[in-house]
Amino acid sequence: MTHCTFDDIRAILARAFVDQDQAVAPWHRQEPAFPSDISAAADAEGFAELVLRQHWANFCLWHVEDRARRKDAGPELIADCKYAIDKLNQERNDQIERLDMFLVRAMDPLLPPQAEGARPRYNTESLGVALDRGSILALKIFHMQEQVERQGAGDDLVSECRRKLEVLKEQRADLEQSVMDLVDDYASGRKRPKVYYQFKMYNDPRLNPELYSRKAGA
Repeated sequence: MTHCTFDDIRAILARAFVDQDQAVAPWHRQEPAFPSDISAAADAEGFAELVLRQHWANFCLWHVEDRARRKDAGPELIADCKYAIDKLNQERNDQIERLDMFLVRAMDPLLPPQAEGARPRYNTESLGVALDRGSILALKIFHMQEQVERQGAGDDLVSECRRKLEVLKEQRADLEQSVMDLVDDYASGRKRPKVYYQFKMYNDPRLNPELYSRKAGA
């Protein structure tokens, strides 16, 4: 892995928020083309690709979940959407872990030593999870803006959506600042970074009783 400083970490995180914002509109016109292999990020460019891969999983989830809520959706469509949602959620969480693995490896040699016997302090949310929230907020902002501009929407609905849009933008700005504050906590030694693994069980036929029990009884 390329050597990083904490300023480098802040820069790639700031870029992540910008890239999430800027990707949503183009992706509605044309799907992105990612390399088929997913390898661990080795540098800032690799991390940026992981950010967009994770963002793409959320993008796809958004639209599949919209489709699943159609009033005319039959059982077959609902089942297809459920399978797609499960797969995309798995990918989404796998990518969060990859983001965190890169960041923890990059920051590990930069962390100040802890006093002997001191108890490490961890955040309730990792930086990868925070980027996932930034991704979702970027999608909400784009689609709320669509509602503000939708032809034929009533004035009351437009006003409501405009107020919500401002709140979403504020929340995303707060989130980005909180991410930078957390990096400061790592740099000062107040907290330690850590990867938190989801270990999703429902997609694993060895761990989901609805899958392994039926297989055994087949």
